[in-house]
Amino acid sequence: KLAALRPFLSTLHPERGWLRAIRQALGMTTAQLAKRLDVSQPRIVEIEKGEADRTITLKSLERAAEALGCRVVYVLLPERPLAERLDRRALEAAERQLVAVEHTMSLEDQAVGNKKLRGKARRHLANKLLRRPARLWDSP
Repeated sequence: KLAALRPFLSTLHPERGWLRAIRQALGMTTAQLAKRLDVSQPRIVEIEKGEADRTITLKSLERAAEALGCRVVYVLLPERPLAERLDRRALEAAERQLVAVEHTMSLEDQAVGNKKLRGKARRHLANKLLRRPARLWDSP
């Protein structure tokens, strides 16, 4: 479902915020919006500034959006597909574990030098780690 939102990653946030952009597109003054929200006109200026600065609360943003006949759509849009992120994290964790094991084995003169075998072991270990993904986030 999140993949369908990927095109919106490049959508530019208006420099002065969506509230101001929508309000102006509607031809509404800050005083008129203030009356709709039952707040003072200076409070509208603060709200719009807060949105532009990204310090506004979601509750305030939702109230103002509603007064403009809009609704807030809040979503965390991963930069990469979640399955890809999990797989990469599992491979990194598997690599860390393999390096630790290889170090111990090399100290005992039992190092494995076959890169193809090592790659298969890394993938196998990553798949095992993916069965319990919470363990992938224990280390940095």
